[in-house]
Amino acid sequence: MDVTKAPVLVLGIGNLLLSDEAVGVRAVEALQQRYHLPDGVDLLDGGTCGMELIDDMASRQHLIVADAVLTGAEPGTVVTLRDGEVPALFSRKISPHQLGLADVLSALHLTGEFPDKLTLVGVVPESVEPAIGLTDTVAASLDEVLRRLCDALAQSGIAVSAKSREALA
Repeated sequence: MDVTKAPVLVLGIGNLLLSDEAVGVRAVEALQQRYHLPDGVDLLDGGTCGMELIDDMASRQHLIVADAVLTGAEPGTVVTLRDGEVPALFSRKISPHQLGLADVLSALHLTGEFPDKLTLVGVVPESVEPAIGLTDTVAASLDEVLRRLCDALAQSGIAVSAKSREALA
C-alpha cells in the first residue's frame, strides 16, 4: 500500500448541482466539520468522479462511501450496506457517477486492490432536480448518516471525537 494513504478512506460522492444527489459530499464535509479524525483516516470529496478515483480507493483496509441511493424506501431513509451488497445496489443508478463507481469497484477486483472492507452509507433522495442545497427531508437525515459513518469507522478500530460546540460556532 502507498505509504501516503491512510488505511481507511471515507469517500463522499455526488453532484452538488442536483439537490439531494449531493448528500454524500455534504456528509463528508459535515464529518470533517463536526469531528476530530485521527491519523489513519482520509476524507475525500469525490464529487462526480469515476475511474479518476481508482488510485485513491485502491488497497484500502476499509472504504466507506457516502452517497444518494435508490432503494424504493421513503425519501430521507438511511441505509448501510456492506461488502458484496454494495455493487449490487448500483444496478439502479441515480446519476452517471454511480456507473463510474461500479466500474472502479470492478476494476479494483480485477487488479487485486479491492478494499478489505467496503461500507456504503446511503440516503434515499427526495429530489435530484437541478438545485443547490439538500431538501429538508434529506438534510434532516444528516445526523443519522454521520452516526453511521462513525459506526463504520469504529468497525475499523477508529474512534472519532466530536469537536466542541464552541469550535462549531
